[in-house]
Amino acid sequence: MIRFGIITLSDRSSRGEREDLSGPALASFLQAENCLVLKKIILPDDESALRQTLTAWADSGEFDVILTTGSTGFAPRDIAPEATKSVIQKEAPGLAEWMRAESLKKTKHAALSRAAAGIRAQTLIVNLPGSPKGAVENLQIIFSILPHAIQLLSEDPDSEKSH
Repeated sequence: MIRFGIITLSDRSSRGEREDLSGPALASFLQAENCLVLKKIILPDDESALRQTLTAWADSGEFDVILTTGSTGFAPRDIAPEATKSVIQKEAPGLAEWMRAESLKKTKHAALSRAAAGIRAQTLIVNLPGSPKGAVENLQIIFSILPHAIQLLSEDPDSEKSH
């Protein structure tokens, strides 16, 4: 069972001015796929807070995948890619490229995504869009390869069998 953490990035949701819909949408999808959602939090669009949380969660060994939702666009306070890139040890550009390529088939606005993905310790970190629909659709794009990614990260000897 893949162990997930979900971080919603939203100034308004963190202040209680707007309900977080993306984090719960991601959690519902993952639970329907028999994954474990160990933690969900809402943070403001604050690079330092996100860096600290990503580092603590990834270094804890508690999570296989950390998903962020929101803060991936062009707005001045959109900081998820920068914070993610500052804490990862290896990039995983193919995941973000794949999500953008598939999303462009649905909306031209996908070209404005700056989402990043990468690895810290044995944890995969993936930035997703902030809308519930976009977050779930992008997760669905990469979901089928996550079990293999986790096998590789955990150095599972059986990981090479699926090549």
